Parts: sequence; structure tokens; C-alpha cells
Amino acid sequence: MNWRREFRTGLVRPTAGLAPGRTQANLIAVPRGWAWDMLLYAQRNPKPCPVLDVCETPTTELAPGADLRTDLPLYRVWRDGQLLAEVGDATSAWRDDLVAFLIGCSFTFEAALLAAGIEIRHVTQDRNVPMYRTGRQCRPAGRLHGELVVSMRPIPAGRVADAIRISGRFPAVHGAPVHVGDPAGLGISDLSEPDFGDPVDIRPGELPVFWACGVTPQAAIMASAVPYAITHAPGHMFVTDIPDSRYEV
Repeated sequence: MNWRREFRTGLVRPTAGLAPGRTQANLIAVPRGWAWDMLLYAQRNPKPCPVLDVCETPTTELAPGADLRTDLPLYRVWRDGQLLAEVGDATSAWRDDLVAFLIGCSFTFEAALLAAGIEIRHVTQDRNVPMYRTGRQCRPAGRLHGELVVSMRPIPAGRVADAIRISGRFPAVHGAPVHVGDPAGLGISDLSEPDFGDPVDIRPGELPVFWACGVTPQAAIMASAVPYAITHAPGHMFVTDIPDSRYEV
């Protein structure tokens, strides 16, 4: 199925589990005057912000013919660090001075986890992945600062080492987890109340495993009061034409 065409014509849904084998990406577009700050922020924080492409027009070599203004399922529009709107089509909100960053997404390595027999709970339960703001601050860059955001997947204790090894083969899409176990170690108080996405069941014998998340730049937008930005809505990614294997090492 051509998921970008479906999103362009109005389908809105999280993209976890869609287009297995094809790399997915987070989107953040900022005015050209903020692009250097964003690029430096990503360079200083490569775990949550691994850059796959930087685009001065709403097009990308990761998917020739695609339009970054229409081909994601849901967008967020920001003004002065405040969420202005969520829209299914960002064409009217897009400005000529925006520079778009496509950032690696952990959905990309989920196919490898599934192939190894590791359940992805949010896919099983048809929910958006749970994401949490943490107490860990990213390295600031220029005018940008903010906390690390993580995604969480419950993993059976006996498979955690496998999950670390498998996801670690994909450093361009967040790679290995940043934390395993007690969420308090990240400053997270309640797993049933994610800041973004939906809660998922954690069963006996499972540990919460946390990966750096590409929503981290949105936390920087909020903390830094960026005057204008367009991003994906958390969990609603850009599906590229690039095979996952390109980013596997």
C-alpha cells in the first residue's frame, strides 16, 4: 500500500507497524534563521536527534516525489513554543523560509525486533507508542535547549539483552536503549500517563525499556519558545522509500 498517498488523501493514524522494511522519520521544520541552531542541537544530541536529511524545500531524496506538507498523517503547528494546531495537511501553514529536518525514528527497527520474536506491545494493542518527557537535559545549542524525550516498550526480562543488541544495530534511528527498568531513573513518575501517545500494558515478568525519541526537538521548541515551527504529531511519521537495511550496521 502507498501509505503516503493514503495520508495525502486524508487518512490519519499512527504509523507504527506500517510499511515494514521501510525507514520512518520524524519531521521538524523551523525558520531558516533557526536552522543552524537545530542542526547544531542535533549534532550535539545524536541519540535522540539522528538527522537523515535536511531539506530547504518540502521535498526529500528519501522519497522522490513526496511532499513533506501533505504526506504525513498528522502535523503540529507551533508559534512561540505553544501548540497552535494539529492538522492533516500543512500546506497552508508551510512558509517559504522553513528548513525541514528528517530525523530517524525507532519504528524503523521494530520490524527487526518482531522478526526476532519480540512483541511490540503498542502494535499488538493498536495504540500509539507511549512517549515521556524525562528529567535529563539535552546539550543546549545556540538558542535551543530542552529535555530528552523517550519512547517505551515493555520487553520480557529474558529478551532485554536481545532487544538492546538488535536495536543497537540501527544507530541512525536511535539505536540501543538509553534506560532499562525503573522509570524514576529518568524522572518519569507514572508510566500510565505518557506525555505523548497512549499507555500500554506491562505484564508480569516484563521490564520497561526506554529509547531516545525523535519528539525531543518538540520539547526544545516548547522550552526555547521557537517563534514558528511545523512538526509531525508524535507517532505519526513520514514513511520514506529507504529500506531499513540502509541504516543497519
